[in-house]
Amino acid sequence: MQKNNLNELMDSGPQRRRWLVGAGACGLLTVAAPALAQFRVEVSGLGAAQLPIALPVLRGEASAPHKISAIVRADLERSGVFRSVDAAGVNVDETSALNANLWRQKGADFAVAGSVLALANGTYDVRFRLWDVVRGTDLGGQSIAVPPSEMRVVAHRIADFIYEKLTGDKGVFATRIAYVTRLAQRYNLWVADSDGENAQSAFASSEPFISPSWSPTGAQLAYVSFESRKPVIYSHELATGRRRLLANFRGSNSAPAWTPDGRQIVATLSRDGGSQIYVMDASGGGEPRRLTQSSSIDTEPTCSPDGRWIYFVSDRGGSPQIYRMPSSGGSAERVTFGSNYNISPALSPDGKTMAFISRVGGVYKLHLMDLASSAITALTDTAGDESPSFSPNGRLVLYATVLQGREALMTTTLDGRIKARLSGQSGDIREPDWGPFVR
Repeated sequence: MQKNNLNELMDSGPQRRRWLVGAGACGLLTVAAPALAQFRVEVSGLGAAQLPIALPVLRGEASAPHKISAIVRADLERSGVFRSVDAAGVNVDETSALNANLWRQKGADFAVAGSVLALANGTYDVRFRLWDVVRGTDLGGQSIAVPPSEMRVVAHRIADFIYEKLTGDKGVFATRIAYVTRLAQRYNLWVADSDGENAQSAFASSEPFISPSWSPTGAQLAYVSFESRKPVIYSHELATGRRRLLANFRGSNSAPAWTPDGRQIVATLSRDGGSQIYVMDASGGGEPRRLTQSSSIDTEPTCSPDGRWIYFVSDRGGSPQIYRMPSSGGSAERVTFGSNYNISPALSPDGKTMAFISRVGGVYKLHLMDLASSAITALTDTAGDESPSFSPNGRLVLYATVLQGREALMTTTLDGRIKARLSGQSGDIREPDWGPFVR
């Protein structure tokens, strides 16, 4: 790589860096400044028609290693669907009779109560119950025996139960996210709860790596590593830590994404000269098959959930734009217009909406496109957005951005009204991807 290209890569903004790497740049890469693995959720914005819900402190939860009620409240608020009602001083549990008048006076349409009991064998018995205050009905509850190490997971599952009961959609709070950090010259691939907490290092290296991509089952992550001083694609089994080399061809190997059935990987390779899109076996065997046949840069492929289309970024029209083509290859049609710089497509689980990054007025912002009408909505007022990824139920978008000069993870509702910052106490984080429902 020429020195001037290296300088451009280092001095440019986050989206320009991603575009150059996808185009085959294989020199020094800055991923992020130092970051911690634990996060604090900060919710901002005002949503319309939020459901007011009361969740008092669970009886006995002070004995537990985590404040379950606080985790559940934060999950529900982050969804944009719920508004917490002050329940300070209310002493009830799952066995209490519903006091509808009390909750109506506090402005709650729904209420949750429960308890945590430490058992002799070191586990905890966590119980809760959900009520519809307006109708005066019991909406059910659960009793869960859990070791201390899984207390946060149980809190997320309680939030999922409440979310599904009251919206009819499956909750995503017990799913996981992946992201990359750098601490000094040490790079880490983290897997964390959906709120950014409970982060575990899946892989660490003194060389950069980027573009983590979850397999459809949630058992593996594909990513690009620079350990060979060039972009090389690996898959990584989270349960065992075993890595499999997927692509180490001549030139650059970048931007991996799984097909919906998990059997194949689509990626950008420059093995035949320019950067083009190929499909290969997810086991790492066989010969990659080329899908694009252009003289331009084609990169950042992603598959539609039904497997019919591959969306990708190309400069074949003179500037980076998003196109789509049949999953078997063939002629491509342009999807994005307006801005002269549109990259990083991500498809919603129902295939009806595309999140992407558009450069507008010199800054990079997260946008949504309704694919049927091509209507576009700008979701953010930040200037350095990157790497959008939908939640598995399609109701939230995870992305990285720059706030007050620091990089941070964010989630936003699809109307942009409710944003949650998953911010470290110091440092920066990058390259987020939201994992699937665990099968």
